[in-house]
Amino acid sequence: MKVKEEEKYKGKGIRKCKICGTSRGLIRSHNLYICRRCFREVAKSLNFRKYG
Repeated sequence: MKVKEEEKYKGKGIRKCKICGTSRGLIRSHNLYICRRCFREVAKSLNFRKYG
């Protein structure tokens, strides 16, 4: 039985952080695709401000 091409690439494992490559804690909003740990390091350079 042959697996369809689109079924081969599904799920959380295919989306990875652009910086470190992990697939855990990924921020996908605004098409960032950066994990939350890397986001804390680069947020200021992306013009995000901390509130609270």
